[in-house]
Amino acid sequence: MHRRTQQKAGEICGLKVNRDKTRIIDLKKIGARVDFLGYSFRYDLDLKGRGYRYLNVFPSKKALAREREQLHQMTSPRMCFKPIPALIRDLNRHLDGWSNYFSFGYPRMAMRHINSYTRQRLYKHLKRRSQRPYRPPEGVSFYRHLSDLGLVYR
Repeated sequence: MHRRTQQKAGEICGLKVNRDKTRIIDLKKIGARVDFLGYSFRYDLDLKGRGYRYLNVFPSKKALAREREQLHQMTSPRMCFKPIPALIRDLNRHLDGWSNYFSFGYPRMAMRHINSYTRQRLYKHLKRRSQRPYRPPEGVSFYRHLSDLGLVYR
């Protein structure tokens, strides 16, 4: 006999179904949402006010919180020894992977949130590095200065 025919009850493709977590959700109800593999799925009203609804897929709150925690660790006081170009290179590499994973669906608002949080953490990190205040060059905004240092906004 083949292994496939010998599967136990409650197994699908060799995976065990968790009866406590398994449930049926009607996404057409207002406010219904499913979180799965870091994504949230829900139906939202059309952005142009036409009365249609579309399936909105975006990073979940839990995924955003984990990403903020990771960025916090990467720009913590323990990382003050790392040269700024190396820190920005590591942040870019990390954010590339995160944005590639969450590029499915409509992640624009989440990406804006992560970009803003990254800028805020880098600003705080650069101010903390020295006893002298860190300032961007004359006439250049901090946003532009971080971009000149190599930070890529997603």
